[in-house]
Amino acid sequence: MNWKLFVARRIYKNNKDGKEVSKPAIHIAVAGIAIGLAVMIVVVAVVIGFKHQVRDKVVGLGADLLVTSLDDAQSYQATPIVGNDSLMQVLQSVPEVSHVQRYSTKPGMIMTSDNFQGMVLKGIGQEYDLTFLKKHLQEGEIPLFADSASSGKVLVSRTIANKLSLKVGDKLYTYYLESKIRARRLTVAGIYQTNFSAYDDLFLVTDLYTVNRLNNWKSEQVSGLEAAVSDYSKLDWVNDRFREHLDTKEDRYGSIYYSRTVEEAYPQIFAWLDLLDINVWVILILMIGIAGFTMISGLLIIILERTNMIGVLKALGADNTAIRKVFLSFSVFLITKGMIWGNAIGLSICVIQYFFHPVKLDPATYYVDFVPVEFNWGIYLLLNICTLIVSVLMLVGPSYLISRIHPAKSIRFE
Repeated sequence: MNWKLFVARRIYKNNKDGKEVSKPAIHIAVAGIAIGLAVMIVVVAVVIGFKHQVRDKVVGLGADLLVTSLDDAQSYQATPIVGNDSLMQVLQSVPEVSHVQRYSTKPGMIMTSDNFQGMVLKGIGQEYDLTFLKKHLQEGEIPLFADSASSGKVLVSRTIANKLSLKVGDKLYTYYLESKIRARRLTVAGIYQTNFSAYDDLFLVTDLYTVNRLNNWKSEQVSGLEAAVSDYSKLDWVNDRFREHLDTKEDRYGSIYYSRTVEEAYPQIFAWLDLLDINVWVILILMIGIAGFTMISGLLIIILERTNMIGVLKALGADNTAIRKVFLSFSVFLITKGMIWGNAIGLSICVIQYFFHPVKLDPATYYVDFVPVEFNWGIYLLLNICTLIVSVLMLVGPSYLISRIHPAKSIRFE
């Protein structure tokens, strides 16, 4: 048996009911590791969950990629492009593209007897993926939207419904300002709530046919096309392929195609999410530093308390390197114990938040109504490995104190 590991294990077992000096130090060291690792697990789970929740919500409201007119980069009053079946097939043929759908928009206003609200009417066709809208539908139903006939029905957000006192089945009058005011009466078929204010405050959803009629467009013209990718990490690559097919090319009516990613369409939101990564690194560095320093203080106290034993080992022929390995092995036992507690505490907090949502958020500010968490076992394993390695490396320097202990003096030390 490796005698260094044997001695380290004996020190560890004896210190469970150890001396009054070392016992609190060991408890503090283990607690430092446990709390540091628990905080890191919770922070990583929350940040990953939050970023994915917000990103999925932004993508769900639009798509991973948008193809519009070059003149339509900043305005809801769209310059139309030809979005016929041929173009959809070209985009669908690009690798990693899982779905392509059309949409049209028309800005206008809703007026009731005692209130009014600016809005954007978004028209969608029969190929539109309704998964996101179904997930956030609170009342009513989603009609069968088409591009060949008007449904006369509309989905409104909970925000607009509350402001205008609307409920499912109500009639609402929408107005559109052009050379003359145009009006359309629509029936509220359903009420949705995404908690994404940029969308909930503005958008009503209806069929593509109605919006194209309001815009006086041809049946093949639309505001744009939305494309979903199967692998988000290849978003820029797919966008480059789209640009090879489309950018600087004109349709038959003179509109120039322009492709951009969802990150280019909403740069402020994604820049804000990128800032969260900096916060995570700061917290990880601080927590690992705190855990390491508590272990350093605990190790130094153990070394001082075991000065007599160190002297005996040296007198028996053990060199400084071997004795240092004894105490570093002992530290690994303590770090492992702290990591077990840290994983138990951190994962328990994440599980409770995941299933019961005790910690709430203001959706108007954070786009979600509770703190989201996401489990990523690969990252958790990496956190544990890094915590162990960094903590042990931080102890290498203090362990050299052993080389300054003289056998003759230390054997008499009490």
